[in-house]
Amino acid sequence: MPGLASYYTERGETPGVWIGSGLDGIDGLTAGDPMTAEQMRALFGCGLHPLAELRQQQLEGPALTIRDFQAVTQLGVPFRVVDGDVSTFRLEVARRIAAINTAAGLPVGAPLPAADRARVRTEVAREFFRAEHGREPADARQLAGQIAKDSRPRTQTVAGYDLTFSPVKSISTLWAVAEPAVAAVIERAHHAAVKDALTFIEQHALFTRTWPQGIRQVNVRGLVAAAFTHRDSRAGDPDLHTHVAVANKVQTLDRRWLSIDGRVLFKANCRVGNLQHRARTAPPRHG
Repeated sequence: MPGLASYYTERGETPGVWIGSGLDGIDGLTAGDPMTAEQMRALFGCGLHPLAELRQQQLEGPALTIRDFQAVTQLGVPFRVVDGDVSTFRLEVARRIAAINTAAGLPVGAPLPAADRARVRTEVAREFFRAEHGREPADARQLAGQIAKDSRPRTQTVAGYDLTFSPVKSISTLWAVAEPAVAAVIERAHHAAVKDALTFIEQHALFTRTWPQGIRQVNVRGLVAAAFTHRDSRAGDPDLHTHVAVANKVQTLDRRWLSIDGRVLFKANCRVGNLQHRARTAPPRHG
């Protein structure tokens, strides 16, 4: 997970720290602990306990089984790893185009005229429609819909959500030019605003779903996340802001690990942003 780690851990910035009430359900970690690349890889890359590697190394006994190792590393179901994102439809189209080229004595990857390529896609789509619906498509619109649906990449596992908290530009500018005592107060106000916003999310926008097709929405014990505070933008100008990487792992009240109901979290974005904006733009008075 070098790409994800480098995105959050910019050179010269303070290390990320673990945050969230959901950490109460993760043995070995508490809020405020520094987060390592290995821990991030385990949780966000595989959906495992952040200390999975260490916990496996600490297992002892003459008759350890695979289940023993799984018991100390898993947080519910590990993330599903998808090998590539090519749909079955696109693979079949590619196979038939390659066969046409081979029959014509051309290289397998040789470009096919647009009309011939469209014909192949239509033939495959018609076959997929018959297999799915048990009949021929009624019109061109249904056939086009089948092509569009089957051409999409397969759904990828959602490892987490990135929440970015940034004060208005004037606050970052004041923080950058102020004397150290004033800058420290502004930074504390920013961190307090982030904490307030995350508390709001945990209390009003963090749920999971259970039962068949996820028809029941249930409460959870809190989020598991890592916070990374950055102090400038990619362009190099002052920009005090905090990235919060929220793992797509939450624990129900009966201690089952499931995924976040992302629809509620997305709907809460605007309200959370307004809440944090009000809090951070009204820093406490100081002497």
